[in-house]
Amino acid sequence: MKFKSFHLSRTKPVIKYGDIDNLDNMQTNVDTRTIDARIMELTEQWMHDRDEDMVTPSLEPTLGVMFNEGLNANQGGKRLRALLSLAAFDAYGQGGLDDDSHMLDLACAIEIYQTSALIHDDIIDDSLLRRGKPTAHIVLQQATRSSSDGKGLALMLGNMLATASTDIAATALANPTMQHPKANLHTFLDMQRAVEIGQGLDLGAESISLKEPSELVEASLNVFAWKTASYTTIAPLELGLCASGMAPDRAKQNARAIGVPLGTAFQLADDLLDVVGTTGSTGKPIGGDVRKGKRTVLLADALVAANKKDADTLIHIYESHSRSDEDVRTALNLLVTTGSVQTSRQRIAQLWEQTQAAINEAELAPNSKATLKDICAQFIPQAFLQVGSF
Repeated sequence: MKFKSFHLSRTKPVIKYGDIDNLDNMQTNVDTRTIDARIMELTEQWMHDRDEDMVTPSLEPTLGVMFNEGLNANQGGKRLRALLSLAAFDAYGQGGLDDDSHMLDLACAIEIYQTSALIHDDIIDDSLLRRGKPTAHIVLQQATRSSSDGKGLALMLGNMLATASTDIAATALANPTMQHPKANLHTFLDMQRAVEIGQGLDLGAESISLKEPSELVEASLNVFAWKTASYTTIAPLELGLCASGMAPDRAKQNARAIGVPLGTAFQLADDLLDVVGTTGSTGKPIGGDVRKGKRTVLLADALVAANKKDADTLIHIYESHSRSDEDVRTALNLLVTTGSVQTSRQRIAQLWEQTQAAINEAELAPNSKATLKDICAQFIPQAFLQVGSF
């Protein structure tokens, strides 16, 4: 196996999402730059604090390229999960906890786990771009000059980062300032289990007949809860609340009440941006889900609303072996003209209302509820938040 030279870029990426250009003004004790720096520090420390001196010199390039891409893949991202977890920690502690450095590490562990999940997801979907740059398996394929070896290394890298995230979380939770460490470690592990189940369910949803769009809607929304909400909103909330002292059962109840609708809205918005967004705002090619023939809620809603001719056209495009640029343009246009985009906007706005209602019901101080709402609002582009605003 021959490796090309590989240099890690440490330039700060531009953070964008929908209407949001800067997340550094949120009311938490840290900003995204602090989170970015700590993620890199923790990842590098974990990767190099091992027995790599036992690796024979001829195999050092393999380990080196994996380590470099592990750091590279961890760069960028909106850090929403870490910010949400820190906000939940502060919300229940009401900003009265003097040392939240260990909570910062726990929040960073969630982000590192996300990177591992994205690497695996990109391998499954054979995605080319992530966060505006080549995906890990593409980078490693280029480095090894081998498709199979590159994917294999990316798979192992994803596993390695998942292990790293768990170790970092366990270390953070071992500090006496962190409350309910055993329950929180269980939550962190259960988060990973949920994502693994969700990824399997996501693959299963691809076999649902397009002639049964109502079943596809139900299945897709169920996948969102398992695969996305579990580690995007539910676990960050539960970990932050519980680590600051809220009883584990109450933390779980509040996290699910807030996190399920918020996480579902987040994924619906992400799918919607694949139709109405730009590559600059999402970091991924627009129309990527269509090009892959991926079954989505948007597609199911379009099939429900479409006339027979348009429904047949969509089914033909999505069931074809591959899709041309013209196919993608046609499908994207039908997702708009059938009213599917509008239906998703309405779903997102309604889920946001449920999220706010759940925050209002949570046992938090009024100022903490307001801060938590501000953080949660960052998960959804502003244009999607209000019914009747589009």
